[in-house]
Amino acid sequence: MRWTCFILPFIPIVAVLAVALAPAQEVAGGWHQATPPLATRWSAAVGPDNARPEYPNPAMARTAWSPLNGLWQYAIRPRGADVPAAGEWAGDILVPYPLESALSGVQRAISETDRLWYSRTFTVPPEWRRQRILLHFEAVDWQTQVWINGVEVGSHEGGYDPFEFDITAALKSGEKQRLVVAVWDPTDTGTQPRGKQVLHPGGIFYTPCTGIWGSVWLEPVPETHIRELRLIPDAAQGAVTVRCLIEKPGPQDRLVVQATDGESAVASGEGAAGAALRLQIPAPRLWSPNAPHLYSLRIQLLRQNKVVRLLLNGAPLFQAGPLDQGFWPDGIYTAPTEAAMIYDLEVLKRMGFNMLRKHVKVEPRRFYYQCDRLGLLVWQDMPSGDRSIEPGEPDITRTPESARQYYLELERMITTHFNHPSIVMWVPFNEGWGQFESAKVVEFIRGLDSTRLVNHASGWAERGVGDVVDWHRYPGPDAPQPEAKRAAVLGEFGGLGLPTAGHMWAEKNWGYQKMADREDLHRRYEELWKKVWELQEKPGLSAAVYTQTTDVETEANGLMTYDRAVIKQDTTRAPLIHSGRLSALPGVK
Repeated sequence: MRWTCFILPFIPIVAVLAVALAPAQEVAGGWHQATPPLATRWSAAVGPDNARPEYPNPAMARTAWSPLNGLWQYAIRPRGADVPAAGEWAGDILVPYPLESALSGVQRAISETDRLWYSRTFTVPPEWRRQRILLHFEAVDWQTQVWINGVEVGSHEGGYDPFEFDITAALKSGEKQRLVVAVWDPTDTGTQPRGKQVLHPGGIFYTPCTGIWGSVWLEPVPETHIRELRLIPDAAQGAVTVRCLIEKPGPQDRLVVQATDGESAVASGEGAAGAALRLQIPAPRLWSPNAPHLYSLRIQLLRQNKVVRLLLNGAPLFQAGPLDQGFWPDGIYTAPTEAAMIYDLEVLKRMGFNMLRKHVKVEPRRFYYQCDRLGLLVWQDMPSGDRSIEPGEPDITRTPESARQYYLELERMITTHFNHPSIVMWVPFNEGWGQFESAKVVEFIRGLDSTRLVNHASGWAERGVGDVVDWHRYPGPDAPQPEAKRAAVLGEFGGLGLPTAGHMWAEKNWGYQKMADREDLHRRYEELWKKVWELQEKPGLSAAVYTQTTDVETEANGLMTYDRAVIKQDTTRAPLIHSGRLSALPGVK
């Protein structure tokens, strides 16, 4: 959703301006204001830190924006020349003052055979990372081309109208962004609208204006957002009709409009995003030169995101946890003591996980009792057997004996552990290992237990049944698209490998992605989970399973070593990482 402020043409308002989030600027030394032929009382007050700092569009003020006014590099080159090289920039220019002005610091003329180039860097605030980023120009005279990080994002012709580009696709993650602008202006040698600008001013024709002469700024917007606004007054009836042009509207999107007089709400309306909303203003105070009374108008776009998600007790809960193999270096399948078994679970809770996927193994019943007691959700795999298939292949045909034994042990697993509240999902197949009769198996499970979800195949082969669509991606992460009746989950990802000397089963070991050291492991681990939380937002991921709780024999992918002597991850940062509050961590953007 997004609150926006506008100005009514018939019932004007005071727009509530947003606080600017200023990106980093390159302020080179040596810039100074040129001496104008005639100064004003305000000339001396202008500088790089206060170049037109006000919000540029009070008729449509969003709540977050970043000004790009200030010092830029500039260069003047022949019209057909490419972007200037590093040593070809002439110096600094103060935007948004045109090249010919004293306030720009340049104060020189340019001919129609040249182009004016601008360049600067900026950073995108980290809280904008899940939104579209718009680059706005209030006014540039006359023909404009714009590049972000070497990618052309758009062009525009016109010296008086504002324009914008969606630059999201051209941005680089976590880096300074390079913005380059090229402007060509024929002034009175061309036929474009130019007012009284001429290359040789005199009489009633004046000094030309070339390049950026209106503010430049960034704004974040959701993918679905308000693009334009039309307000149609009806003074006789004391009403105004509000029409909004919506970018990528959805059929369920709604607009909520409220008019206020000072702090008091005077009218409101709600309707479909594409509908016209008529507001009746009681006892309207009409604007006039003698009584320029202003109202405020706020518009909220409500996006109805109908994404199938996993729920717990009727409420959405993102499920985050590890793949839990349940192997021990001394007891193999059997934990040496109950304290040892509980230790694994307590470490997972301490790290902020809320679930685990018990991988192709069924534990003794005390394991699930401890999960019940500690509050850890369990995805319970059926142990695999028989033969495997590859993605795209049909289900295997089991022998009658193999099929009978599978169904027998599947039923025993479900009935034995039926009363454990921690178990929330049954997983009959993993990655096509022994996968057969997929739809029939799902219905068999539902016949035994209608209270839990069924993940018919974690990883593959996808048969379109069950309650979730599950991908495995190493190192990943990635997410499938949620479906009309199935939530999207990431059944395995990660597998960052780091062997720990003195705590390895064997000298030879492996990981899905080898890390150089603990610092490298921590950095990459946080990167993976940052992406997970982005995938939760879009396309709508509901769960993620990291590989894995511990190293196992020759695998070095564990959060802990195989002997549980060393926790490789930073347990002080882990709860924030695994709960989606990465922005609260120092150094994370």
